[in-house]
Amino acid sequence: MIRFLTAGESHGKSLTAIIEGLPAGLKIDFAFINQELARRQIGYGRGPRMKLEKDTVEITAGVRYGKTLGSPVVLTVPNLDWPNWEKIMSVSLDPSGDYKRITRPRPGHADFAGSIKYHYDDIRNVLERSSARETTMRVAAGAVCKLFLKEFDINVSAKVLEIGGIKASDTNSGKKIEAKIDNAAKNGDSLGGIFEILVINAPIGLGTYVHWDRRLDGKLAQAVMSIPAIKGVEIGLGFEAGRRLGSDVHDEIFYKGRPGEGEYYRKTNNAGGLEGGMTNGETIIIKAVMKPIPTLKKPLSSVDMQTKKMVDAGYERSDVCAVQAASVIGEAMTAIVMTDTFMEKFGGDSMDEIKAGFSYFKKYVKKS
Repeated sequence: MIRFLTAGESHGKSLTAIIEGLPAGLKIDFAFINQELARRQIGYGRGPRMKLEKDTVEITAGVRYGKTLGSPVVLTVPNLDWPNWEKIMSVSLDPSGDYKRITRPRPGHADFAGSIKYHYDDIRNVLERSSARETTMRVAAGAVCKLFLKEFDINVSAKVLEIGGIKASDTNSGKKIEAKIDNAAKNGDSLGGIFEILVINAPIGLGTYVHWDRRLDGKLAQAVMSIPAIKGVEIGLGFEAGRRLGSDVHDEIFYKGRPGEGEYYRKTNNAGGLEGGMTNGETIIIKAVMKPIPTLKKPLSSVDMQTKKMVDAGYERSDVCAVQAASVIGEAMTAIVMTDTFMEKFGGDSMDEIKAGFSYFKKYVKKS
């Protein structure tokens, strides 16, 4: 079973992830992990911080000579902007009078509920951890899981489908989207959108119908919904399935080749590769919607939580649009869940042991 934990604040000294459950013998490609981290930082509409931070991973435990040891893997990414925040984010010093507390919550952000939940009189205590900067370590952990999945020819990818109501498939969509992002930035506003995640070549039977919390569609939906600003997830046809007849939704099953030597296949994939909480051999298709970022240069109305007077919401430097980055994070979260589910079925202590079990299963599927 794969578990991972992240720690760190947006403007703290560093960010950390610990991955537990990886088998021994997995080859770690540092360049690939850093490449994935770089992908998270690109996209039209990103904020100025992306020019300051050049995320690079350091692995401090769980790997020797480029391969996992079977023990927890610890990944760290330093915040290069830390020197500018060392006093404000100190773990020991109290800035007291030198620092003005943040008391104006942003509508749509964790500021308001988080401050009340944890009894804070300074919203910075909330926004530092609730910031999407935390997803840096999700991408790092996801990159390691992608390396695992590649050993079994399973690929996870994502693409942006729509930003601000403009579909990526539209004519001259790139220029139209950039213009809309520019206009939103000019007006102190922000934009959201929709992206799609694909898992190609997942074997039949990952996940289960036996227990509600082990159904793979539920685990994937929860993982993607946990990404900041994601407000909806669909698998396959999603909500469209509720508008059609059953005969126009369910994917008919076919077989080609000689019995015991051929293979099953579908002509459609409306189920998005998942039936009964399990993979069915088709490509897994997940769509997610990202709301506009709640930090606005032209702020919405709010209430000062200290004085209780009406004020403009607070502002922290932020992106105008981060849908492309969210798609990369979606890939990472999907890869983590797929690795966990794969290990649940084919788990072992070493890569050799897992590959042997997987090889046997492939032969079984061929005969079924």
